[in-house]
Amino acid sequence: MAEFTMELNDEQKEVRDWLHGFAADVIRPAAAEWDEREETPWPVIQEAAKVGIYSLDFYAQQYFDSTGLGIPMAMEELFWGDAGIALSIVGTGLAAVGVLANGTEEQIGTWIPQMYGDASDVKVAAFCSSEPDAGSDVASMRTRAVYDEAKDEWVINGTKTWATNGGIANVHVVVASVDPELGSKGHASFIVPPNTPGCSQGQKFKKHGIRASHTAEVILDNVRVPGSCLLGGKEKLDERLARAREKARKGGERVKNAAMATFEASRPAVGAMAVGTARAAYEVALDYAKTREQFGRPIIDNQGVAFQLADMATSVDAARLMVWRASWMAINGKRFTAAEGSMSKLFASETAKKVTAQAIQILGGNGYTREYPVERMHRDAAIYTIFEGTSEIQRLVIARTISGQPIR
Repeated sequence: MAEFTMELNDEQKEVRDWLHGFAADVIRPAAAEWDEREETPWPVIQEAAKVGIYSLDFYAQQYFDSTGLGIPMAMEELFWGDAGIALSIVGTGLAAVGVLANGTEEQIGTWIPQMYGDASDVKVAAFCSSEPDAGSDVASMRTRAVYDEAKDEWVINGTKTWATNGGIANVHVVVASVDPELGSKGHASFIVPPNTPGCSQGQKFKKHGIRASHTAEVILDNVRVPGSCLLGGKEKLDERLARAREKARKGGERVKNAAMATFEASRPAVGAMAVGTARAAYEVALDYAKTREQFGRPIIDNQGVAFQLADMATSVDAARLMVWRASWMAINGKRFTAAEGSMSKLFASETAKKVTAQAIQILGGNGYTREYPVERMHRDAAIYTIFEGTSEIQRLVIARTISGQPIR
C-alpha cells in the first residue's frame, strides 16, 4: 500500500507538465470556438490521441497509479484547459470504468480497446445510466433487459438520457433492470457493441455549459446482445440476485448495484475536474486583479478583492486535498467509512461554482462577456453539482454514512 503523500513524484510531475502544456497549447486556444459550435471537437481528440493522451495505455497508467494521484492530477490539468473539450477527451473513461468495475478480464481486454480506437481512427464510448424518470432515483429505472435462453441473448428496451457521447459512441455501456422487483439491486450492465440494430441516438441536448461535449438520448429498441455482453457474466449475476432476494426477504443490508459501483469509482475524478475549472478561474481573476487599475492602483490592493482571492485559493487547495485523499483511499482499498468519495465530489463541485462566480465578480463587466474565459468557466462549473450524483444526493450519501440511518 502506497503511503499518502501531498507531493507528486518526479514521474508524476513530468506527466503533469506534459498535460499542462497540451491544455495550454492545444485545448485553450480551441475552447471558445468549440463552445460556440456546440460540437464534438474531433480534431482536438485526434491530437490528444496522436500524443498518447487519448489512449487506453495512458488511462490505464493513471488509473493504476499506486498513489491514486494519477487520475486526479490528469483530470485537473485537462479541465484547467477547458471543461467541454476535456470532457470530450475523458468522457470515454466513464464507460471504461464501468467495464473495469463490473467486467471480467476477457471483457476488459475485448471492449476497452474498442472504446478508444487509435490515433488514425479515433473512437469514443458512452456510459448510459440516467433516464427521463430515473436520474438520482436509480431504483425507478425502466430500461429492461430480458434473457433469451434459447439464443443466449439479452433483449434490451428503454431510453437513456444525459449520455456523454450517446449515439455517436462506438461502444455503449448500458445499465438495465433484470429484476424490477429488486429495484436498484436488480440492475446489471451490458455492452452494446458497435452497429448493433435497435441502438440509436435520440435528442441531442443544447446545454448551458460543457457545450463541446456531446450529450444525447440513447434509444434501445429490441436491442439484442450476446450473453457474453453481460458484464461480469450470468453466473455472477445470478449469485448476486439470489443474495439480494434473500436479503430483501430478511430485510438485510444493501447490495451494491452496477451503476453505483461505477459512480463510486468516478466521484473523486469528477471532483478533480471541478478543481481544474476552479483553479483556472482563480488564476484568471488573480492575474486580472494584479493588472487592472482603479483609483490609481491595482484592484488587488483593495481588501474586498484581495480577501476574495484568498478565499478562492484556500477553497481550491482544500478541494484538491479532499480529492487526493479519496483517490488514495480508493486505489488502496480503503473503505469510504465517512463517504469520503462523496465528500470530495460535493466540496469540489460547490467550490467550482463559487470560485467561478467570484472570478466574474472580480472581473466586473469584463467577466460577464465572452471576451474573457471566466464566463464560460462559470457556465461549465454548474454541471459538477449535477452529473454523477447531484450535490443533494452527495449530502444524502454522506448523511446516511455518518449516521448509519436510512435518511430520506
